[in-house]
Amino acid sequence: MTSTTESGGLTGTPDKDYNLVWYVEACLNNALRLEKYIADAERDKDAEVVDLFRKAQADSRKGAEIGNRLLRSRLEGV
Repeated sequence: MTSTTESGGLTGTPDKDYNLVWYVEACLNNALRLEKYIADAERDKDAEVVDLFRKAQADSRKGAEIGNRLLRSRLEGV
């Protein structure tokens, strides 16, 4: 269900800023979770899965960096 109203009045944070914060947190949480998955795959000597999870972890870190830069630039303009 898509909301057509801004809920920032309830949270005190505009939706677009809140969404960026959520996105950065989700990327960072994913990068941390993947660290465990990488260790599990390494323990099982599954190089193919290790490679997949390392690539996914790098993508999550990159997403967090991009989202953080965007959020910072928007908040500095406040």
